[in-house]
Amino acid sequence: MRKSGVFVTLNSIKPKHELRGCIGFPYPSEPLADATLKAAIYAAVDDPRFPPVSHDELEESIVVEVTVLTPPSDLRVKDRRTLPELIEVGRHGLIIEGRGTSGLLLPQVATEWEWDASEFLTNCCLKAGLPPDSWLLTDIAVKVFEAQIFEESDPSGVIKEKLLEG
Repeated sequence: MRKSGVFVTLNSIKPKHELRGCIGFPYPSEPLADATLKAAIYAAVDDPRFPPVSHDELEESIVVEVTVLTPPSDLRVKDRRTLPELIEVGRHGLIIEGRGTSGLLLPQVATEWEWDASEFLTNCCLKAGLPPDSWLLTDIAVKVFEAQIFEESDPSGVIKEKLLEG
């Protein structure tokens, strides 16, 4: 019942491993259990990048990954060029906010793509729809968070059972 930020990632494992949906809530506004179920449903049917996941697909080829987030904290430095030194790839996730937009990348994204901290910042800016070097600007907020990651090892699991029930 503790409030926590959470993201649910759906990965298809057939015919190959690929992203099938990812939705979440970066800030701790709801109890973790409620937020996880909502994020799982939204990832399955409301991720605008993908068509809705079918019932058969969910049963046979989707593995669920749940990423539980710590509350994001602002990175504040006098010289913005030193921001990469404060980011530990594989440990930190990023949020870039400013100019009416935002972007978030989970910690595992940087390791999956083999990015260094500067590339991680650049790609988070791009995800926010900002120019790649926007993290250097003082009107752009850079936040970090940490996460615990839980992933199914095969397409049968507890979260999925709840989705199939609903």
